Amino acid sequence: MQMNNVICEKDGKTAIVTINRPQALNALNRETLEEILSCFMALEQDTEVCAVIVTGAGEKAFIAGADIAYMQDFDVLSARKFGRLGHQVLQAIESFSKPVIAAVNGFALGGGCELALACDIRLASENAKFGQPEVNLGDIPGFGGTQRLPRLVGTGPAS
Repeated sequence: MQMNNVICEKDGKTAIVTINRPQALNALNRETLEEILSCFMALEQDTEVCAVIVTGAGEKAFIAGADIAYMQDFDVLSARKFGRLGHQVLQAIESFSKPVIAAVNGFALGGGCELALACDIRLASENAKFGQPEVNLGDIPGFGGTQRLPRLVGTGPAS
């Protein structure tokens, strides 16, 4: 499957999905989200795959969140469409029929943190940093992070 921003490959019975935009700290734009979704839809049909690992290319970031440069000119409709696409991607990961493991290297911020939360298992390197910095700007995590985080860790630690 030829993609620009995502590498979807198999190693035996394991699929590895690599977000491959290291120059942008693997930040999410529409094309990247669509490629992640396409990859998971194809892997759902692959009977040889028993588990999926999601990771980010490079040393600095798993996914540093949404691509702010890409979102700069969004109007309300564009923002809504982007949010819906993000929800669709994370729902596909969360409801995937096989285990999905987030191998977090570096920053997992905003949408990257939310994507990791949608996975069944999160493995973090020593330099992994999780967060939802958009709340410091008065913005709400757009892909369901405010619901996933307390379900995963409980309401005390989530606050």
